[in-house]
Amino acid sequence: MIRLSRRGARKQPYYRIVVIEKDRARDGRSVEVVGTYNPRTDPASVVLKSERIAYWTGKGAQLSDRVKKLVDKAASAPAPTAVEA
Repeated sequence: MIRLSRRGARKQPYYRIVVIEKDRARDGRSVEVVGTYNPRTDPASVVLKSERIAYWTGKGAQLSDRVKKLVDKAASAPAPTAVEA
């Protein structure tokens, strides 16, 4: 399963996107960290390792509902362009 794992202080959430066995606790030992999500920035920042997510989904890992929305939104967002000075 690929899902969110909560980090950060009280009322200051920060999430890791992790590959973890489905029956483990939310913040339990994960197999691999494949991204981060910070909802407190404006706009919310999402960093994904797309090739690792594709690898794990190819192995049969399922995305949680929230992670699926984050991956879809990141895929549809335009890539940042480099500006030369």
